[in-house]
Amino acid sequence: MITLCGFPISNYYNKVKLALLEKGVPFQEERVMTGSKDEAVLAASPLGKVPFIRTPQGALCESQVIVDWIEAAYPTPPLVPADPFAAAKVRELATFIDLHLELVARELYAQAFFGGTVSEGTQARVRKQLERHIPAFKRLASFSPYVAGDSFTLADCSAWVSLPLVGMATKTVYGEDLLAAHGVDWKAYVKLVGERPSAQRVAADRKADTLAKAS
Repeated sequence: MITLCGFPISNYYNKVKLALLEKGVPFQEERVMTGSKDEAVLAASPLGKVPFIRTPQGALCESQVIVDWIEAAYPTPPLVPADPFAAAKVRELATFIDLHLELVARELYAQAFFGGTVSEGTQARVRKQLERHIPAFKRLASFSPYVAGDSFTLADCSAWVSLPLVGMATKTVYGEDLLAAHGVDWKAYVKLVGERPSAQRVAADRKADTLAKAS
């Protein structure tokens, strides 16, 4: 049995969870917060980052590594095309979303979502990067209707959990949703993917966790 470790508010945790649910792979969940100093956590994820998984073969960390392993270990139903180049294009898009959109916008989250503040210098630097990266993302993404084409893929596991964060964070900090400003209709896309049972499960668990923390 696979154990998915992390917490339901984490977008990267939900990226892996979405892949597992789409595959129909049995798994259990273990709540682990990021930055844990517990030796059992560090043995599986040396930086104390989540998500990570425990498998009968051992532990794996880093969300893209995990979903690639899931795809290889549980090939049906496929979440990447059979053609090697087409599969690489899906992974290229997932990597681009993770590194060049979400990771950049993450510097805004303290102010956008957690009541903190982000310096004007950081705001300006992040905006400059996103103004360059979002048009580049549009060159890779197709939204026809899924982010990489006509089928749900691993790229959607990244896009569905992260594009809303980028849109909402920039709207809150800059007063302008930079994705929408560059013509990325992420809300319609998120609604489409949100109709899938896997996404509904992820969204429901995320909402329940959020409400539990607020109570």
